[in-house]
Amino acid sequence: MFAVLLTQLVGTLVGVDGASMMPTLRHHERLLIPKYETWLHKLGIGDFKRGDILVFKPPTQSLNKSFFGPPFSGLGSYRPFLVKRLIGLPGDTVRVSGGEVYLNGALLSQGFTSVYWQSQGCWDTGSLLANAARVDEASGQVTPQITLKAGQYFVMGDNRTAGGSEDSRLFGPVPLRDIAGRAAAVVWPVMRQIDAKYNCAASHRPQDHVTYSGKTKLNLRLLRPPAAFERLP
Repeated sequence: MFAVLLTQLVGTLVGVDGASMMPTLRHHERLLIPKYETWLHKLGIGDFKRGDILVFKPPTQSLNKSFFGPPFSGLGSYRPFLVKRLIGLPGDTVRVSGGEVYLNGALLSQGFTSVYWQSQGCWDTGSLLANAARVDEASGQVTPQITLKAGQYFVMGDNRTAGGSEDSRLFGPVPLRDIAGRAAAVVWPVMRQIDAKYNCAASHRPQDHVTYSGKTKLNLRLLRPPAAFERLP
């Protein structure tokens, strides 16, 4: 009971599974989530900040995963938690065009992720996701701009390759009730190699095709919103 209270009300650790938040977060890193913040926000005390990294459940059944592999895939399923960057708060208007993000009409400087992906040669500017704030895969309808309602949050992955992230551009805004918390710090592994080479041609489990090299440095770090979000009007 003490462990449940601690992890639900005080703080918990979650593991990163995938490459949708590269270069900020890497596969198998572990994040500290201060749960008390989320409870306060849900009670109307304070709010998350643009640029925060959030852990949440996607508001759609299409991303469900099976508890069991084939041939027992139909026996049970669950919605996995995702980790993405918070772009828009309730009341904000988000527009996506040519890989650029506009927040309330102002261009968001994305150097915190674009510099890396341009150096890798796979910064996406031409796909549907790079030119829409919402893509309905079932109907093919594309919405270039959306305005968030009360209790809605727009999230995107830092991986801006074609198909690199399943986020609000696909499943829409995330309601506050589905947010588990803010990733406040990376706590594991303690050290990491500086360079990460991404294979832009990898379509299945791209996290398995990232090559790490170079010197090692301390990996323990706080996760603060990039300065570009503070400069927004």
